[in-house]
Amino acid sequence: MTGLPAGAGTTGGVDAHTPRVSDDMTVEVALAVMAGARVGYLTVCDGDDQSTGVVTLARLAALRGGSAYTDRIRLRDVLDGSPRSRIRSGARPGDPGEHARTPDGLALSH
Repeated sequence: MTGLPAGAGTTGGVDAHTPRVSDDMTVEVALAVMAGARVGYLTVCDGDDQSTGVVTLARLAALRGGSAYTDRIRLRDVLDGSPRSRIRSGARPGDPGEHARTPDGLALSH
């Protein structure tokens, strides 16, 4: 599986068959959903079912492999871009595999 499909992270660009999941889902459950659906990415939605971003299998697997990983990390923690989530994952803003956001720059706080 290779990164995001063309258009991922843009309004209407993600394939209609991509699983849409809630941002309160844990990383563990998201990985299980990806395995079951045989997909390399998930569209993450807020409580109003509005897309807030995309997470990739590579990003979640890297996060899970990190020394600071816990099974309580939720997808919103991965998407929010906070220093805390970057420290946990070892990612820096702009790193390859960093989540894709929608172009309108929605705030991803809860």
